[in-house]
Amino acid sequence: MSIRLLAAAFAVATALFAFNVAEVSAHGDVTPQPVDTTGLDPLGEEWRKHNPYRENAKAIEIGTSGYNQNCARCHGLEAISGGLAPDLRLLDKGDAGDEWFMERIRHGAKKPDGTTMMPAFDGLISQEAMWAIRTYLESKYTPQ
Repeated sequence: MSIRLLAAAFAVATALFAFNVAEVSAHGDVTPQPVDTTGLDPLGEEWRKHNPYRENAKAIEIGTSGYNQNCARCHGLEAISGGLAPDLRLLDKGDAGDEWFMERIRHGAKKPDGTTMMPAFDGLISQEAMWAIRTYLESKYTPQ
């Protein structure tokens, strides 16, 4: 085997390794970004079971920003999934989807082996921000 062929094989192997490491690391320890909820009615300490901001234009605006800062990296721009994470445009609208959404965003999700699929956001972003993101997602709803 020639030196050039060995060097080319080594370069390809190194590039593939670097790509895989970057891909895994990019999805790793991500710091949640704060969401400015100025303009939304405060919700207090008790968690709501249903979206208090449904179809609220200000909530959609705030939720768009909150989604782009905290969710788009995994769930895709405009909530259009690339296949790695669920397509959030398909979540049930209204009260039917509220419970699932809040359970998932607050507590996250893990695989049976304990690997984090989605981080928990409870205590990191406010209830107001979570409901604003939910309102944004409902505005993107696409029936199956």
